[in-house]
Amino acid sequence: MPKILIVDDEPSIVNLVSAYLKPESYEVYTAADGPSGLKAARAYKPDLIVLDVMLPGMDGIELLSLLRRESDVYVILLTARTEETDKVVGLTVGADDYVTKPFSPRELTARIKAALRRVKTGAGSGSEARILSFHRLRIDTGARVATVDDQPIELTAIEFDLLRVLAENRGRVLTREQLLEKVWGGEYFGEMRVVDVHLGHVRQKLGDGNFIATVRGVGYRFEDEPL
Repeated sequence: MPKILIVDDEPSIVNLVSAYLKPESYEVYTAADGPSGLKAARAYKPDLIVLDVMLPGMDGIELLSLLRRESDVYVILLTARTEETDKVVGLTVGADDYVTKPFSPRELTARIKAALRRVKTGAGSGSEARILSFHRLRIDTGARVATVDDQPIELTAIEFDLLRVLAENRGRVLTREQLLEKVWGGEYFGEMRVVDVHLGHVRQKLGDGNFIATVRGVGYRFEDEPL
């Protein structure tokens, strides 16, 4: 039974989301502030966390930053409609997706179900396990390990799949819509900016190899030469 942790200090939201999730046979845990949310995440090791940004004791951004040092659990951030900065910062710190308040509980439930399916099957896998070998980069799609100059690179599940999809389509430009379809799945209906932010993380972790090129107004292209 998948475990979901809801961290929000508004009882009405917690009760509403819980009411939609429990009939789906999810094991639901809740926390009403930042410190107890972090403690619950460590104790229950949920498969997915719904995390509000505005929390007493420790805000959601700080909680997420601490959590990312020890876990790559899928995190959906809840942000206020007017707080655009929270969305960008949250994605930069390590959120996998975000939902803007006020939100439809059906929409949130649909995103959770789609995310858990990806986590269960290996996010965005969709292809046989194999080794992708390039001049400096090597990707083992079965072990889900990427190395640059024989040095392993720590990537989240989303980051790994973005890199894998681009490498499998070396030399071809993929639009943000295509990357969302291949990595997040056809049921995703959030914002396309998640692609840009996560690819920014991938580029930082890969270093100065210039493996991923931006094609202005179109999308992204993987450029390392195959062996």
